[in-house]
Amino acid sequence: QDQLQQKIICPGPVTCLTASPNGLYILAGVGESIYLWEVSNGNLLAILNRHYQDLTCLCFTDDSSHFLSGAKDCLALVWNLYNVLQAEPSQIPDPRHVWSRHSLPITDLCCGFGGPLARAATASLDQTAKLWEISSGELLLSVLFDVGIMAVTLDLSEYHMFCGGMDGSIFQVDLCAWPVQRDRTFQTERENGKVFKGHRNQVTCLSVSTDGSLLLSGSHDETVRLWDIQSKQCLKTMNHKGPVTNAFIVLAPANMFNPDGKPSVPLPKFSRHLHGTESSDEPGTEGVTLRLGLHQQEPGQSYLEKAERMYSQMYSTREKNLVGDQEHLTIQVSELEEEVSNLRKINKDLFDFSTRIITKPAK
Repeated sequence: QDQLQQKIICPGPVTCLTASPNGLYILAGVGESIYLWEVSNGNLLAILNRHYQDLTCLCFTDDSSHFLSGAKDCLALVWNLYNVLQAEPSQIPDPRHVWSRHSLPITDLCCGFGGPLARAATASLDQTAKLWEISSGELLLSVLFDVGIMAVTLDLSEYHMFCGGMDGSIFQVDLCAWPVQRDRTFQTERENGKVFKGHRNQVTCLSVSTDGSLLLSGSHDETVRLWDIQSKQCLKTMNHKGPVTNAFIVLAPANMFNPDGKPSVPLPKFSRHLHGTESSDEPGTEGVTLRLGLHQQEPGQSYLEKAERMYSQMYSTREKNLVGDQEHLTIQVSELEEEVSNLRKINKDLFDFSTRIITKPAK
């Protein structure tokens, strides 16, 4: 019966939601658009409209440098977070990769470890799960099943890929199987030792423990099951009062079980309009909203204000260093130009000498 700390109203029904691992940004899929918020102040930084149908899934890389989006338009897009943050509000940045090899809606995304060098898995209703390389955008593996795939995840070592089907089955795909095949068919009757059986309805979510020994699955049969990966046995079943839409394993925070523990920084309300543009919630506003510096808003200095002052000092020092580097660079350029002129003179003398030797008449 715990009450929510705060209720945040979004611009529309949220179909998928994720947070960056560094805790700085929140992504939400609202219809065909991706909304990006900054957690510390609630500013809406970007609205990305590159999908043609509703979003179904979002995920970040482990270093928060990239994020992936999947939608009902059968497309999976890879975005560079830096490019999104640096883009002008009037321009929609281009995704780094557009993966269009699926023929039916994307149902789930999973990203491995390695930042921009990581591998990502996509699941689709076209009965396939695909493994991609984020750096190059190449398709590494495509596995065909006999049912539509609703969920996908990778273990920590990325030796196995787990796929949840519409019939309640969970399939374990060996990523290091030999011989290596880019297109593979998972035949259930031949690989009974690699199927988790127990759910009576479609599997909606999958999560692997850190040590790679346990698998958590949620389903529309109103249960969450905990499996032993080695034996494929169900260790525990947790019943719910409705279809399970999401479940995952996470390391417990240090103060989770402290009854007196409270967030050190309160979460602000998320803005429904892009940062720096007009807000229809405030009557009488015209055009661009002018925002004063943090040091002009309150007499006392908060943590964010101190951080801004430190950054300004860092940038001023950097500018001074750049001026000194510019003078040093000018001296180096003049020295190099003098050396080039000397080399040209030597080359010309050598050419003239060679010409005289070659054209000298024989005696």
